[in-house]
This record gives sequence, structure tokens and C-alpha cells, in this order.
Amino acid sequence: MTAHDTPVDPTTTAAWAALDAHEEELADGSLREWFAQDPDRGRTLSRQAADLLVDLSKNLIQPHTLELLLQLAQETRVLERRDAMFAGEHINTTEDRAVLHTALRRPQGSAPSLQVDGQDVDADVQEVLERITAFAQNVRSGEWTGATGKRIETVVNIGIGGSDLGPVMIYEALKPLRADGLEARFISNIDPTDAYTTTADLDPETTLVIVASKTFTTLETITNARLVRTWLLDGLRARGVEVDEREAVAKHFVAVSTALDKVEEFGIDPANAFGFWNWVGGRYSVGSAIGTVLAVVLGPEVFRELLSGFHAMDEHFRTAEPDQNVPLLMGLLNVWNVNFLGAETHAVLPYSQYLHRFPAYLQQLTMESNGKSVRWDGTPVTTDTGEVFWGEPGTNGQHAFYQLIHQGTRVIPADFIAFATPTHPLRDGKVDVHELFLANFFAQTKALAFGKTAEEVEAEGTTGALVAARTFSGDRPTTSIMAPALTPAVLGQLIALYEHITFVQGAVWGIDSFDQWGVELGKKLANELAPAVAGDEQAIAAEDSSTAGLIRYYREHRA
Repeated sequence: MTAHDTPVDPTTTAAWAALDAHEEELADGSLREWFAQDPDRGRTLSRQAADLLVDLSKNLIQPHTLELLLQLAQETRVLERRDAMFAGEHINTTEDRAVLHTALRRPQGSAPSLQVDGQDVDADVQEVLERITAFAQNVRSGEWTGATGKRIETVVNIGIGGSDLGPVMIYEALKPLRADGLEARFISNIDPTDAYTTTADLDPETTLVIVASKTFTTLETITNARLVRTWLLDGLRARGVEVDEREAVAKHFVAVSTALDKVEEFGIDPANAFGFWNWVGGRYSVGSAIGTVLAVVLGPEVFRELLSGFHAMDEHFRTAEPDQNVPLLMGLLNVWNVNFLGAETHAVLPYSQYLHRFPAYLQQLTMESNGKSVRWDGTPVTTDTGEVFWGEPGTNGQHAFYQLIHQGTRVIPADFIAFATPTHPLRDGKVDVHELFLANFFAQTKALAFGKTAEEVEAEGTTGALVAARTFSGDRPTTSIMAPALTPAVLGQLIALYEHITFVQGAVWGIDSFDQWGVELGKKLANELAPAVAGDEQAIAAEDSSTAGLIRYYREHRA
């Protein structure tokens, strides 16, 4: 296939019609029945991908469901499009770009080398990675110092979207691995509260700032960078330090950008700018120079282990047989849940406090990628696309929104993620707290799958109207993902798993999962509204009555 081929309308395929009929057949069954009929169902519907065990058995499927979904993937040419992506074809059709985040993770010396659009991709990636490694080592060793000669103690990463969510999530997940005496902080929101609270207790003499913006024009990022530059220079002066602004900025600011002229204009030495490429989308970019903050604070070795985990899942997705291919199967299951079972949301529930930002990371990955209503050739989609991803770490969620998942009226597929070995093996007397934690993990998917019948409730002595309130329908679909421990490699595998799940869904639906035009309109209008917000009455009067009224309220009540 070529990247610009007309997408196959999935609703016209034989597989789609078969899945429609199959869904009606399955409606008469239940997970209780299916597990009773096949005592080995848990093993039959489990798969291994790198270090991840993925149990699909508590989804509302039979083995034949997977066969039909794989037929749908074949008829919509999903694997051909996968191969086109790995080969560097321009599958990002609206921007006419290759999609090569997987190239960021290829080990040095991979064969054959990857040549795309006349560019030696492997050589370029390794060159930047080596520069990042050298820079990180200089900071960690104390060779790189601030303007007054003090070691760096805090790295502040300024970015937004893909330049923020990935680094934040990974830093929080792997925080126990950070170097002693070195921490990371993150600023993304243009709300000045974010910049103020992040820097309020920092020492400007020991703070290094990474400004992450490919074009160095992102409104939120550059505004925050200017705020932090002012904070730093004012802070140095308040300590009696004689400040040469450009020298101070050059010692305390580095950039992740390809716009070297704008970097230099800001005051950052272009030699301290780390670039990446237009074939790396923001939400797929954490394995690029966007991860510089991670290499500094967690260490280059940790960063490379993270990349190795990404690559392990990339290779699984690229080479595993379809019926064993976990990203392929999970992506197709999401299509099944959305288009045949009517699911509108998808919960991701990590049983690890260190993954508390993982659902937020997936929100951008999945919803910015597949929140589309046109296909890659510009024609309207023929199905529902995308779903709302959300979640919180367990067991917090159990005491908040699990009620809706267990007994609500909506189908909410959920992915449960857990690790066999805890990061902190604590005990409460004789009780292994991690085992208590995992007992909750196992219990939730069991309860969601099998529920509790009215007869079981009555057998416990409950009578009357309370019986219905204490009955659980079961048949709430879940996927369980387990790994030995939350290591950098395992985290890389998890991230890449969801990247490829997202790809599979988009390929079935025929959409371009790698652009984000929906983000642009609001940004453009915000710039156009700036004069009105600043008080230009003529500009205010030109707005619709709602917008004008809201701006006038702001003008009248601004203290």
C-alpha cells in the first residue's frame, strides 16, 4: 500500500457484518458461563508481550471474536499500514510526513539502517542521543554549574502537551531512581500560578531550565520561559550577584528546539539546543530530546533502558503473529468495545501510585490521536471514533468512581495494571501491604466480571428492596496487565503498547492518528482575542454577545 491510498470503509467489510451478527449471538451469554464452559479460558485468552502478561479473558469476547477482529484488521489493511509506518512512508497525510517515533528507540547499529527522505535517521538519532548523554553527565557530575559556580540541584522543564506530559509522567513513575541532590520540576500551564508556585522555593543559583518547544513559538512555553528568566535574573540580583543577562541565561537555560535563531534570540547558546525532527509528533516525542530532563535527573543509563523497553514492544508489534500480537489485539478490542458494545469511555487503572500521571498521559496520546471525524483522505468517518480515556491509581479510585463501573448503566471497559514486585516492600506488622494491595487488584476484575446474583445476595440474609441494591450484574469488561516490576524498560513497554493500540484503532477507522488540527483553532482565536481582553472596546464590540459579555465581566471584576 501507499500512505495516501483511500482508506477502506470498515463498515463495508465482511468482517464488520460478521461482528455485528456475532455481537447479537454473544448477548445471550455471560462471563460466568464462558469460564464454566472453558476452565482454561484465562490461559487461552492471555498473551505475553516482552515483559508484560496481558489477560484478555475478562473481556466480552470468545476466541471466535478475536478471529473476526483479526479478519477486520486484514480487510482494513492494518498491518500493511503498520509496515508503512516502520518503513518511513508519509502516513501522516495531512502534513505529508513520516511517522517515526519508533526510530528514536532503535539500538545503535541496527541493521539495515533506516534511510528516509534522504536522511540517515539512525545516525541523526544517535548523534542527538550522544549529545544529550554528554550534557546529562556534565550536569550530574557538577562540571556544568550555574552562573555563580554552584552545582545544579533542580531542573525545571518548561513545555506543554507532548513536551510536558511524557516527561512528567515518566519522572513521577521512576522518581526513586533520581540522583541524590537532584530533582525535576515542570511548568506547562500559562496560568501564572504554575510558574510562580513551581519556582517560589527554588534557589536561582542552583536551577537549570530546559525550554522544550520545537518551533520556539508555543505561546504557553515561551511565555513561561520569559517569566522564569525574569525570576532567575531578579533572584540572582537580590542575592547581590552582578548579572550579565546573556551569560546568566546561557548558564541556566538550555533548549529542546530546532529553531536555533529564536533560541539564540532568547539568550540560550545554540550549542546547548537539542533538536528533533518533524517526523516526531509531540505526543510521541518523549524518547527524543524532549526526554533530556529525564536523562539529567534519572541518568542516561535509565533513559537508555527506557528506550530499550520502547523498542522491545515496537519489535513485538512489528513481528509477532497477529493472533499473538498484543497491541494489535488490544486495539481491535477497543474497536469492538466502541463500535459494537457502545462504549464511550475507557478507564486505565494502574495499581501503582508511581503511575498516577499515566492516565493523563494517555488522554493526550489517545484522544489527540483518534479524536477525528474525517478519514485521512478527507472524507467523513463511517463509525464512531475515539473514546474518552481517564483513570486514577487504585485503590483511590475504588472509593471514588468504581461504583459507576460496577453498577452503572454504561459500558466502561477498563485496563488494570499491576506489578509483582513492589518498589517499597513495606509491612504492617505481619501483613505484606503489597499483597493486600494486589488482593484489591485481583478482586476488582473478578467482581466486575462475575458480579453477584440476587440469589447470592439473599443467601447472605438480605431481603426486600436491598437485594437489588446489592446485586452486581457482572459482565463488565476488563483487561489485566502485569509485569515483574515497574522498571524503566517495563515503563517503556507500557507506553509503546498504548501507542500501538492507538495506531491500530486509527488504522481500522481510516483516520490520520498523527495530526492534531483540532488544537489549532482555539490557539488562533486566543491570539485574536488578546486586544479585546486587554480592553479594546472596539474589539470587544466586534465579538458575539456571549464572548463580549464574558470579557466585560472580566474587565469589571479584575482586582
